[in-house]
Parts: sequence; structure tokens; C-alpha cells
Amino acid sequence: MRFEFEFPDIGEGIREGTLMKWLVHEGDNIEEGQSVAEVETDKVTTEIPSPRSGKVLELKFQEGDTIEVEQVFIVIDTEGNSLDVVEKPEIVEEETAGVVGEVIASSELIPASTEGTISTSKESLQKKKVLATPVARAMAKDLGVDITTVEGTGPNGRVMKDDIRKAKESISNPAQETPKIQEILYDNGENIERIPLTRIRKTIAEQMVKSRFTIPHTTAMDEIDVSKLVEFRSKYKDKFKSEDINLTYLPFIIKAVITVLKQYPEFNSSFDEERGELILKHFYHIGIATDTDRGLMVPVLRDADKKSIVEIAKEIEDLSSRAKENKMEIHELKGSSFTVTNYGSIGGLFGIPIINYPESAILGIGKIVKKPIVKDDEIVIAHILPLSLSYDHRIIDGASGARFLNLLKELLSDPEILLMKS
Repeated sequence: MRFEFEFPDIGEGIREGTLMKWLVHEGDNIEEGQSVAEVETDKVTTEIPSPRSGKVLELKFQEGDTIEVEQVFIVIDTEGNSLDVVEKPEIVEEETAGVVGEVIASSELIPASTEGTISTSKESLQKKKVLATPVARAMAKDLGVDITTVEGTGPNGRVMKDDIRKAKESISNPAQETPKIQEILYDNGENIERIPLTRIRKTIAEQMVKSRFTIPHTTAMDEIDVSKLVEFRSKYKDKFKSEDINLTYLPFIIKAVITVLKQYPEFNSSFDEERGELILKHFYHIGIATDTDRGLMVPVLRDADKKSIVEIAKEIEDLSSRAKENKMEIHELKGSSFTVTNYGSIGGLFGIPIINYPESAILGIGKIVKKPIVKDDEIVIAHILPLSLSYDHRIIDGASGARFLNLLKELLSDPEILLMKS
């Protein structure tokens, strides 16, 4: 029986992938569940398992090719005889939240949930189904364009951002033609190099634009004397090092952040623009922005409020190392409620972090440095931690930002208070 395996529908956020490596060859006998290819998507590099056992008849693409959803990319003889019957796997979509945006994952890769059940109600059937990326949908909404009236120019008629822009321009200036942008030609002997962006880099770029131009950011900054915390950590870090636990400052900061989030829940929320509602999240899934050679990844420390400082330290080490080694699973990169970014680990002091959409706030952590400060009318040398808090000014006022940092300062300046309140 001839089985044509189509590239699984990973959803609106990820409609194609780059074939990085074939893991099988034509003529190989394979088992159901065996990985047949390594594919890079917008989020991660993942292995695609075969849904059938049989003999590989044909590999439809070469390494480096782009495969679109529903394209047949491998043909398998499941019985070794009849080649006239074509089967297609049933795909059930599951909606999940991604690291730097929304990811839709297929049940071919991730077990399906009731959230992914496709509605077949009369109301849903009456609506025109439009293929479009989340960014294009958000842009259409922001610009007041009815996306169902837009003709898509992307694969399979998918509505792209340029289609939305053109539709808006035609509404605003119906008699005018859209000016064409002239390509700049370098003819003065300059030595330039054009480097195509990776899928993850493109996704990061799109998500940063979406966050920056959807959420009105404001940023509050402060410095905290953490001399007692430095002393406290120094006292115990060697003890836990013998247990293969790297006790950095980040677990203490996360523990303090959770206590502050419970006091000021609007920082652990998102804003539903369509309904005009504030969505308070009564869970604490902390995103850890991680610098990798493939771009920014944000693995999620789930239920951080239920973990001790030592447990948080151990999990951070695991998540960050696997992110850098490109060994993350999609479910580990979704669902964060608040994010921290530690640019102090590479020597940075202050920054203006961009909110991880659709969250309402993000905390930037700088490098702890020794500085002279005035304490009890005397100049002393202290260990100073610089912090930058960016938040959604639609739902959070400046006074709340100051209160957030003040409570964080109280907790981090005295680890005993932190342990008692957390």
C-alpha cells in the first residue's frame, strides 16, 4: 500500500519548514514512530516521526529545501505490494502559545488536546476560512481591514502582511498606486555580504515588531544594594556545587519576582484588546530569555511558585543548557506569564527590554557591580544590582511600576525577608 506522508500541519504560525537532514534513505525499512527527517521551523529544530511502518520508496525533497504544509515529502510502501492506494494521515490541530509568539502544533508531533478540536457548527461553517499568519491577522485588526475580503498571495492563498498593507492602502487611497521601492545597487566598490535570515531570526523580528507596535511600552529602572544577598549566596554556593547545582543570583531574583507578582497581579497578566478585558493569570510560568547561536529562545520555568530556590536553580541550568544545545521541545517554549532577561550575564548593566507579547511586563537584569554608595551618612562600597522593568502602559500605571521595584528591592536587599515572604 502506497502511503504518501504529507508534511504535518503545524498551524498558522508555522506553515513551512526547512529540511535540515534526512534520517532515512530510499530503500530503508522503517518502523512507525521512527524519525525520518530533521526539520527547522520558526521555533525549534525537530525530528518528524513516521506514522507508518514500511519501506521508504521515495524522498521528495533535498536537504536545504523548504517544505510547505500538506506537501508530500516522503512516500512509504506499507505492505510492499499494492501501490495504487493513497492514504493521508488525519491531522488534528492543537493551539498553543509560543515563545515569541503563537505556535500551532499538530497531533502528529504533539498529543492533541480538547482545545484543538475543530468546530463543525453551522456558525463556523458559514464563516469563510482564511489562511493567514497571526501577525497578518493582528495587523488587519489594527488597521481595520476585513481579512475575509483580502486576496492572499502566499502559499495556498495565504494572506500575508504585504496583502494587508496593500488592502489598507487601497481603502485609504483608492485612486493611487502603491509606489514601488527601488532596489539600492552598490556600484562604488563597497564590499557587502547578504545573509538570509534563519526562520527563528525572522520569527523573532516579527514578534518584536508586533510587541513594540502593539503594546505601549514604558520602562522603570532602579538599583538595588544586594550586598547581603551576595554574602548569603557565597555562603552556600559551594555546598550545592557538590550536588552539581549552580546557585546563581537568578533563582533568588525569580523567587522574589513571584512574591511581587502575587502582590501586583497586573504584571502577571495579558490584555484582551478585542473584549477590553484584563486577563489575570493565577499561575507563575516564568520565561527565561536565553541567548543561543540560533537566536533568542525563551524556555519556560513552569509553576515556579511551587519550587524552592535550589529547585529553580537546577531547572534553570537544565533549560538553558538544552536551549543552547537545540534540544528543547515545543511545549517547553510556550505559556509563560512573565519573562526575565539576564543581560548581566554577558556584562550588560541597563537596557530597555521588549515585552514578550502577549505578556504585560518583562524584567531586565543587569550585572552586579561594586559601587560607592551613601549608607547611614557614610560612603561605603556595596554590591549594586541594576534592574529595568518594561510594562504595558495601557493597563499598568507608572506608580505601579515603582511599587513593583520597591518591593523587589526590599526582598533582594535582605535574603532573610525573601525567604520568609516567599
